[in-house]
Amino acid sequence: MFTAFNMKRLWALSFIFVLFVPLMMTLPSQAHAQSLDDMRANGQIGEAYDGYARARDASVQAMVNTINAKRKAIYMERAQQQGISADKVGAVYATKIIANAPAGTWLLTADGQWRQK
Repeated sequence: MFTAFNMKRLWALSFIFVLFVPLMMTLPSQAHAQSLDDMRANGQIGEAYDGYARARDASVQAMVNTINAKRKAIYMERAQQQGISADKVGAVYATKIIANAPAGTWLLTADGQWRQK
């Protein structure tokens, strides 16, 4: 039976559900909660010779796509300013990215081989 007490409890639970479920859905996923350096160090993301990141774990592919889109925009802008190809700009940035990457980062060489920094 629905007593007044049970109705109040049901209403309170409904209120909590309506308030907190949308909030929980906006929290970042585990992949986004980690930093790029953390994901490099644990092997989820690698860096390549061309200045772009590579997903080594399918769960971080969306993040890698976002990172690479931002990098591509920078490379294209710099290439246009300097009158060279974006590929050349990416290669220059790759040396800096790799040099600054934390120990343990996986690196993809031009011949397609992975090695660890």
